[in-house]
Amino acid sequence: MSDSMKETSMQISGMTCAACANRIEKGLNRLEGVKEATVNLALEKSVVKYDAEMISDTDIEMKIQDLGYDVVKEKREFTITGMTCAACATRIEKGLNKLDGVSKANVNLALEHATVEYAPSEITPADIIQRVEKLGYGAIIKEDYRESADFRQKEIQRQKKRFIFSIMLSFPLLWAMVSHFRLTSFIYMPDFLMNPWVQMAFATPVQFIIGKQFYVGAYKALKNKSANMDVLVAMGTSAAYFFSVYQAIISVGSHHHAAQLYFETSSILITLILLGKLFEAKAKGRSSEAIKKLMGLQAKTALVLRNGEEREIPLEEVLVGDLVLVKPGEKIPVDGEVVEGNSAVDESMLTGESIPVDKTIGAIVIGSTLNKNGYLKMKATKIGKDTALSQIIKVVEDAQGSKAPIQRLADRISGVFVPIVVGIALITFLVWIIWVNPGVFTSAFEAMIAVLVIACPCALGLATPTSIMAGSGRAAEFGILFKAGEHLETTHRIDTVILDKTGTVTNGTPVLTNVIVGNGMEEEEFLSLIGAAEKQSEHPLAEAIVQGVQARKIALSDVREFEAIPGYGVKAVVKQNMLLVGTRKLMKRNNVDIASAEAVMEELEAQGKTAMIASIEGEYAGIIAVADTIKETSLDAIARLKAMDIEVIMITGDNQRTANAIGNQVGIDQVIAEVLPEGKAEEVKKLQNSGKKVAMVGDGINDAPALALADIGMAIGTGTDIAMEAADITLIRGDLNSIADAILMSRKTMRNIKQNLFWAFAYNVIGIPIAAIGLLAPWLAGAAMAFSSVSVVLNALRLQRVKL
Repeated sequence: MSDSMKETSMQISGMTCAACANRIEKGLNRLEGVKEATVNLALEKSVVKYDAEMISDTDIEMKIQDLGYDVVKEKREFTITGMTCAACATRIEKGLNKLDGVSKANVNLALEHATVEYAPSEITPADIIQRVEKLGYGAIIKEDYRESADFRQKEIQRQKKRFIFSIMLSFPLLWAMVSHFRLTSFIYMPDFLMNPWVQMAFATPVQFIIGKQFYVGAYKALKNKSANMDVLVAMGTSAAYFFSVYQAIISVGSHHHAAQLYFETSSILITLILLGKLFEAKAKGRSSEAIKKLMGLQAKTALVLRNGEEREIPLEEVLVGDLVLVKPGEKIPVDGEVVEGNSAVDESMLTGESIPVDKTIGAIVIGSTLNKNGYLKMKATKIGKDTALSQIIKVVEDAQGSKAPIQRLADRISGVFVPIVVGIALITFLVWIIWVNPGVFTSAFEAMIAVLVIACPCALGLATPTSIMAGSGRAAEFGILFKAGEHLETTHRIDTVILDKTGTVTNGTPVLTNVIVGNGMEEEEFLSLIGAAEKQSEHPLAEAIVQGVQARKIALSDVREFEAIPGYGVKAVVKQNMLLVGTRKLMKRNNVDIASAEAVMEELEAQGKTAMIASIEGEYAGIIAVADTIKETSLDAIARLKAMDIEVIMITGDNQRTANAIGNQVGIDQVIAEVLPEGKAEEVKKLQNSGKKVAMVGDGINDAPALALADIGMAIGTGTDIAMEAADITLIRGDLNSIADAILMSRKTMRNIKQNLFWAFAYNVIGIPIAAIGLLAPWLAGAAMAFSSVSVVLNALRLQRVKL
């Protein structure tokens, strides 16, 4: 993404069905400067990639509002310190208004406060405070002032009140209707309920006060030359209501009640649709439980040391560089580095490992993990949205907000669905009044209303996003982070898994096991030279050698020159000696004769050890061997993948003998060894060219090209940030069982999506003809329509109970 390309997410309120989401999406994609826009109905959220030089957040927000919807904002007040004049207030105001995600900021010099309106999905109060600090002032959140963006809860409460009001007014009309059936004619009914003007008195508030939202939604949709669920509901209920008004008027002067009243149809339809919307809103709230659980892990406050004083402050006010004190039994508030004390920290929420990890000075600690038994003083290094937990939450939110390719079919259909349904409804009316029951308006009218009402595209629009939300959320609880919905869909097709050896199959923490000096030098001097050369390298094998040398209390010599040769080894000048440490290829490349070392090398490699040759001044000097320990779960995890009919291949830069020994221990038959970093991507491409769907699993910088090229890249969460950035899935726990879990979760989610789409399509394919031939009363059509949306969401929510 170029410097001018940005991404913003906005919470949208007012959407009622898939047609709404499609309209907003199309409207945003037509804006000049917008590269890509996606709108998720289930999350009620848009994600827009755009060129900031051509368009701004405000333009995008205005477009959404022009289409008839609202963007949800959060507002907070901050006390500002350090202002001395109007120029200070202006400077802060300008600085805040330039922040991505801030829509409006006002700074009042006299009251010394700032009011900021912002998108909570884009920016946090901590970011706002940090910007004020950078401008040279201070900012503190006013905790007693907050306009919350919990719009979903507010909407549920609003819908609940409307539903209660609607059901109270609709019940008398339902009572009058039910008493007309032969089976229920014994039910007592007051005669006044059959009076058309009494029925109109009950129906009118439902139609125009409770039902106002449908008229407003329909008007906005038609104004923008499209149609949505609101159009269908408004048309169907209005037809029933106004026909009943007409019947009431022509009954004036008659001694009998009007025979054909449909006030109960319009009122009960609106009531049932509200009930469905209420269930749907609650279910959609439950589908983001994973995010709520992750957010619940965060500490609420932090104890910081400022100006020599201990102060407990809200988490949002912690700044980078703050000294934070963590007592035994408390959550670590933010990511940081230990500067004093030692303790054991429970990191199970992040890694899944139940054994606490010892932390001493210099150790990295992660926010939201639990300090078990010691006192720690740490320096905050990452706050707000930069912490590990916040990044995890963002990955889950992005995955839930993205679209899987399978959703495009539903989007295309729902985009033209409403106009087609209106056409079918009109044809139904004409067929009935001309051929089926010539001249009888009421039967044709009822069939038309039933078609309009039953054909709501809500179920179709919710089928995919709710499953993606529930599936990716449940996967996150198992430490599996899908970066996007498309990866959740693609993973179920994987038939081949390539595993990097070091840090993936093995623990990635090898230890020095053998030292064989071959040139008559003292072992201590030999190790002093080799350790000095390897200390400059970041490779895990180099670290193992250095740690082994230091454990023997051997001082390391000074290094004058150093060069790391990826896939080969290292080259260094130590104490005026030219050293080479690495593979046979490195020695061959530099014409070093290693014939005398070959037998010992083969023996060590047969034991699964990685043996490296050392030469000094072009002459063979000795062998250093290290061994990596295999992860406890690797053997079972690989057996599990094989049982799922997935081909497992191990790839490594190690020599063939060592690689085969490790492969035999964990049950991998296919081993590709002596592969340079760039060669891993080539091996992935070879398999893809043979028709395989390949997942690459790795943890190092050298795995990044292969992770990016594979159909699915899976990064071990205990590895490097670059590997995780290149991958499509992050396996936080570092356990190979997570690979099988990810594939299973994808399979279950795709099965769930297909079930939802099948029933959403089947519902309309079956329901519309039944309604058209007159076998479905309008109020039953309304109940069925509401049930279809709720059933799709409830089916998706089954994924939240999946056991892996």
